[in-house]
Amino acid sequence: MPELRKDPIIGRWVIISTERGKRPVDYEIPAPVVSQGSCPFCYGQEHLTTPEILAVRPPDTAPNSPGWQLRVIANKYPALRVEGELEKSGEGLYDKMSGIGAHEIIVEMPEHNRFLSDLDTPHIQNILSSYVSRMQDLKRDARLKYLMVFKNQGYRAGASLEHSHSQLIATPIIPKSINEELAGAREYYDYKERCVFCDIVKQETVDRRRLVLENENFISIAPFAARFPFECWLLPKKHESNFENSTPADLALLAAMLKETLLRIKASVNNPPYNLVLHTAPCQISGLQHFHWHMEIMPRLTRVAGFERGTGFYINPTPPEEYARFLREVQIG
Repeated sequence: MPELRKDPIIGRWVIISTERGKRPVDYEIPAPVVSQGSCPFCYGQEHLTTPEILAVRPPDTAPNSPGWQLRVIANKYPALRVEGELEKSGEGLYDKMSGIGAHEIIVEMPEHNRFLSDLDTPHIQNILSSYVSRMQDLKRDARLKYLMVFKNQGYRAGASLEHSHSQLIATPIIPKSINEELAGAREYYDYKERCVFCDIVKQETVDRRRLVLENENFISIAPFAARFPFECWLLPKKHESNFENSTPADLALLAAMLKETLLRIKASVNNPPYNLVLHTAPCQISGLQHFHWHMEIMPRLTRVAGFERGTGFYINPTPPEEYARFLREVQIG
């Protein structure tokens, strides 16, 4: 029988549609087609991008030349621009403001035909460290209110270039979804005097039905009210509201957790397209007792259609307990 589940953070309802009966082995994803051509993110094409802001490369190599392991560059076609003044205005009852912000690309590797999960743990740690470095720098700009790191893997997930990369967009307002999380977490904290994310970590490490992976500092879980099949959240066990405060030791353990989670998803459903997002505290706020940074990995195995868009409900045909068990047991090599 179908079941409605309520997300304990923002109160969003999800329908676990067992009537549709999709087991973890029922998802068939075509193998991705990899082409190279004149990709601007490949070795030797550095002249096709904006100058690098940050790079991991040997000291004897010049900036904006081959030899790098990863590069951070400004998006050539940014959603928001750092230049200019932040101006707010109205047009009748409508509000608007100038498109101030920042939009950066993290080119995760020089090879065109590899995926994030293919990289070794130290390389993934370098990618996570680049997030920390750029977030620490951008949050010094008082005009910027929120920093969103995200990754679109595959065309169905919204990637316009297939070369593996992630993005960082800084916005002059706090996004609605983040405000909803902050408000829901605050309401929970005011009522129970505990962080809802810390309670999730405690419950899932005891219950273990939705636990995918665990190490010294992090857990990977299938969330109770999962919106999508094979959706996974990565959370630190220790309370921390700001991702950019992560230490190198934290990032090493997170890199290992992220790699294995992605490998297990890849092995389970033939390397599906996915979105990865990092939710952290707003720029000018730190040390929140009620909020806990986390990563969300959302494979694109189902489509969001009229009902979802019209109601805000999601329909997930695979219970999270079922696919969590499948992820725990899958052989990854």
